[in-house]
Amino acid sequence: MNRRALRRLVSNAMVGLMVVAVVVALLPLFFILLDLVVRGAGSLSADFFTKMPAPAGESGGGVAHAIVGTLIIVGTASLIGLPIGIAAGIYCAEYPGSRLTWVTRFVADVMNGTPSIVVGVFAWAWIVATQKHFSALAGSAALAMLMIPMVLRTTEEMIKLVPNSLREAALALGYPRWRTSLAVVVRTTLPGIVTGSLLAVARIAGETAPLLFTALGSQYMSLDINQPMAALPLTVFTYATGPYEEWHRYAWAAALVLILVVFVLSLGARLAIGRRFTLNG
Repeated sequence: MNRRALRRLVSNAMVGLMVVAVVVALLPLFFILLDLVVRGAGSLSADFFTKMPAPAGESGGGVAHAIVGTLIIVGTASLIGLPIGIAAGIYCAEYPGSRLTWVTRFVADVMNGTPSIVVGVFAWAWIVATQKHFSALAGSAALAMLMIPMVLRTTEEMIKLVPNSLREAALALGYPRWRTSLAVVVRTTLPGIVTGSLLAVARIAGETAPLLFTALGSQYMSLDINQPMAALPLTVFTYATGPYEEWHRYAWAAALVLILVVFVLSLGARLAIGRRFTLNG
């Protein structure tokens, strides 16, 4: 066997190993999705999305209160976390030599590695214990703490990809530094920032531990952000650990809906990435 044939054989073998590794990595996700569809799809109906829970032990009802609660809690967390994370990411990218930048990066890296339940305990100690009651606002604050470091680092890395020549051209035209950052740099990297934001929202949408210590959950429809509120992750936890078979079926259905929400957000992020590359091309 000559050297060229040997290189081709080694190359094909390595490609085959990579394909096997990808398949092994995707198999658990495939079986999880398949199990959710098999166990949860049968409980999905119009009533599931539009009605309130039935009394314990009875059949019927839905999780409309949890869907609305998830939208309120995650939406409020996004309103808190996204502006802070994006602004901090812009500062860290535009002023990389600042001491404040070093401290901000260090704190963000530590927060990214912090278990979500620790963030939930922190939010309980500083918000719930202070107010002396659980609330959706405390849950949103806890989720925002998880979101900020992710958005910060993503925004910073996206802005770093902008060539300095673009900044210099804007400054040469008389733009001040702040306007250059917002009108030129951020506009250029906007699809990447949107991608990071969507991935951060997808991540916090499925968090349960912080909400157990803050939002607590509720069996009723609540629109008051200063009171306990239901959410899909909390509903899955409550129903999955409950004693009724009907609750177990609804837990599988709610988990399926939650996975679909995360899938849609992740798909939106991928589409944003594709749009970014299209615009750059």
